[in-house]
Amino acid sequence: MSISSINYSSSVLGAQIRNINQQLTDLSTQLSTGKLSQNYSGMGTNEGFAIAGRAQLSNIAAYTDTITNVNVSINLANTALQSLTKIRSTVQTGSANTAQDLNVNGQTIAQNTAAAQFGSMVGVLNTQTGNRYLFSGTAVNTQSVANAGDIINGTTTQAGFKTVMAERQAADLGASGMGRLVQTQPTASSVQVSEDVAGSPFGLKIKAVSSTLTGATVTGPSGSPVSFSVDLNGVNPNNGDKLSIQFTLPDGTTEQIDLTASSATPTPLGSFAIDASTPVNPNNTAANLNTALNTAIQKLANTSLVAASAVVAGDNFFNTASSAIGTPVNNQAAPAAPVTGATALSGASPSDSISPGFVAGDTITVNGTTLTFVASGATGNQLNVTDSIQALLTKIDAITGTSKPSTVHGGSITINTDDAASLNITTSNTGALSALGFAATPVTATQPPLRVGSSPASSATTLVNGSANTVKWYLGNDGPGSPRSTAMARVDDAVTVQYGAQANEDAIRRQLQAIAVFGTFSTSPTGQYSGGQVSALSLRVTQALTQQPGQQRIEDIQTDIAMAQNTMKDASTRQTQAKAQLQTIIDQAESASPDQVASEILALQNALQASYQVTSNLAQLSLVKFL
Repeated sequence: MSISSINYSSSVLGAQIRNINQQLTDLSTQLSTGKLSQNYSGMGTNEGFAIAGRAQLSNIAAYTDTITNVNVSINLANTALQSLTKIRSTVQTGSANTAQDLNVNGQTIAQNTAAAQFGSMVGVLNTQTGNRYLFSGTAVNTQSVANAGDIINGTTTQAGFKTVMAERQAADLGASGMGRLVQTQPTASSVQVSEDVAGSPFGLKIKAVSSTLTGATVTGPSGSPVSFSVDLNGVNPNNGDKLSIQFTLPDGTTEQIDLTASSATPTPLGSFAIDASTPVNPNNTAANLNTALNTAIQKLANTSLVAASAVVAGDNFFNTASSAIGTPVNNQAAPAAPVTGATALSGASPSDSISPGFVAGDTITVNGTTLTFVASGATGNQLNVTDSIQALLTKIDAITGTSKPSTVHGGSITINTDDAASLNITTSNTGALSALGFAATPVTATQPPLRVGSSPASSATTLVNGSANTVKWYLGNDGPGSPRSTAMARVDDAVTVQYGAQANEDAIRRQLQAIAVFGTFSTSPTGQYSGGQVSALSLRVTQALTQQPGQQRIEDIQTDIAMAQNTMKDASTRQTQAKAQLQTIIDQAESASPDQVASEILALQNALQASYQVTSNLAQLSLVKFL
């Protein structure tokens, strides 16, 4: 018979005791930390869910940080935009005030206020969050707008707006102060008024003439340059007979001069005297008409025209929408007249159409998209040869995507585009394109600022690209695309928001431009027409600061970024809910129940005590006792 050593039995018991002891240590750690284990291997089969949950929580934390930072930018941008609306309201209230008392600098109190508000607006547009300019688009490290003083007064090498406005005023008024009109008396009984140069963008443009003058003959407006004449034919008009002339001003507005034949003494304002000498001499009446017409034109030129000139100078300087300008040289209408939007693209004389015109099969290619001319029934990218110039411009605008529609104004065609670099127009019929005023192909865009093209300005006939010697007011990103897309952020796994803004957006630019015009314009404090100039300008500025249907508003920009903010709010709400659910999954996978752990510790303690007792009993065994 063999006897096993009791050391074998005691070693097995010792291992069990050590195991129980280790379990007690682990359970004590669980009880104190609340975790199943201090390492992943001890977490159990559900730890994979916990690891995935932690990754999602990390993403949510990153999105939360992004939302916080974007909200800071949006709140600052919204505060800035709100300031712009207050500035607009302040200046608009002042410009609508009828008080036109001029100070020694030739400005009203409202204009002085506008000048100060212009500086405030520039400051607002240069708002930063950290080192990021909010209104520079993608050029976040670049100041959005040039310094206010440089914009208005220029630098040592570049002209500011004040210079551009003065040049434009000189060009629109002309040397004679008649708005670039030439007035003559071809015969003793007649009066003639003509534009000085065909196709010039400057001055007053004759739009229409009507007459109830008894026995008189009215001719025009027609010809190149456009003119009209009135011949009394040796007949005195009757008391109350009227001559009316409509003029188009550079800003597109229309003004009318009405002159009434009158036998009253003194001759009423807006009238011309009917000759009452003995014997009656109608040629004296024609001379009186000539004088009255000259006075009326000078007043119109030195009031409304000056105001319109200032407004257009603002557009030339501030409006960053590029354009191509053509001056048509042929129109088959009899008598010849300036083209309008209704002028046809083809037609037999004496129709109101360009000559030569387009024929079926001709093409015009705009930025790579081809428009084809057909005899009739045009669809899609087709045009009827009898369609109007405006129909062609509408097709071109649809291709270029311009934010500012192309126009026909004062006999000139302006094709607008938001991206000067991209405009490229060619045709299979260069003669017809030349008849539209675009002699050189391809047709490309001129990038503002635009300056008077020659010196002296009073006799200039063209506008030229002034970017080389003129202050650039907007310094940020000016590429194509939505300003909102210039700043984007991912705020959830499948959600991005766009919250960019640019100082050259239409709503902001129009406001800045109007305030600059009003605050910069000045006149002689004692001039004959000074009050009329400021009054006409105030009316235009008030209208420019009044929101028009179809125009972008600053409130629209606020709405856009508010939508981004709401999107982030919704994402944040979802993430908060997901966070709680993910944390529950992690806790369930990794947390230890205190009650369960305590129960297991108690059981192990009992087992350990029993093991100790068995071990103790075995340790007291002897060969005698064993036997």
